[in-house]
Amino acid sequence: MTTPLAAIFGCASTSLNAKEKAFFRDADPLGFILFSRNIQRPDQVRNLVEELRQCSGRGDAPILIDQEGGRVQRLGPPQWRDIPSPGVLASLHDKNNAAGLEAVRLNARLIAATLCDLTIDVNCLPCLDVPQSDSHEFLRGRTSGNSAEQSILLGQATCDGLLAGGIMPVIKHIPGHGRATSDSHHSLPRISASHEDLRAVDFAPFKALRLAGWAMTAHVIYESIDEERPASASSIVTQQVIREQIGFDGFLVSDDICMQALNGTMSERFNDCLDAGSDAVLHCNGNLAEMNQIATTGRLLDSRALKRYKRGQAMTHTPQPFDRNEGLARLTELLEMIGVSS
Repeated sequence: MTTPLAAIFGCASTSLNAKEKAFFRDADPLGFILFSRNIQRPDQVRNLVEELRQCSGRGDAPILIDQEGGRVQRLGPPQWRDIPSPGVLASLHDKNNAAGLEAVRLNARLIAATLCDLTIDVNCLPCLDVPQSDSHEFLRGRTSGNSAEQSILLGQATCDGLLAGGIMPVIKHIPGHGRATSDSHHSLPRISASHEDLRAVDFAPFKALRLAGWAMTAHVIYESIDEERPASASSIVTQQVIREQIGFDGFLVSDDICMQALNGTMSERFNDCLDAGSDAVLHCNGNLAEMNQIATTGRLLDSRALKRYKRGQAMTHTPQPFDRNEGLARLTELLEMIGVSS
């Protein structure tokens, strides 16, 4: 494997144009991420994934997606099933713990089967953030649970279901976005909770799932830890909290650096995240000029990042046998317990 650029890029549309193909061949990013703008129908998605991997020259270049369910699902009706949100599944768990756990794992296994069909191999799920009464609404319904304890149980079940289907899960948004009262897509949230409270609640799900292969950082300032820089650009948060206190030594990617929570040029944002300790950086909007700024930095995966990446690859295997029709029928039966169809 040649050492790739420490970046994961988006693309503009449902197929690559000549400029994108040339750029991706020259830049050689680690991988790519898909959004709704890139998706029309199954054969088109498979063709796009093949194009992206051909540009990288690596048949196993990771292809990411955010297929959570509810408000965040890039693959949706009518081509694909309407996936219940993690919040709905948490509600089932509230009513019946065993049924909720089974439903979460089944739902993740069904998502994995869909992604595997499309040759997508990384899903940015589960969301382990622990919501509070004043959490911003952009997080509502997206979190694995409504408490640290529930997030641990249902987050692990999600990871298990995805891995059983050959898909790498990404735990997010480490070390915890749940207390944010603003949306990091549009502004930089500041969290004033004490370090002790953060460790007891927000960090707990990530610590419990610290052996996950991949994690995604949060564009959030934790004033009690580093009052100047968001976690994604803070070496204090990355090294002392994520790596040491939480104990996560897997492959760490930043959240999307196109978000308005961050300042500076794209190359500055890219460098800030890598300097803080991320292994790779997400740039999602498909803007070729911005991606070119990042590519000109010439920053490749370093030796530690490459080791973590390869360790993550070794965690994913050929999907286990699974009857999709039976799985969906059982999930439907479970969701009927709370009056939800699937």
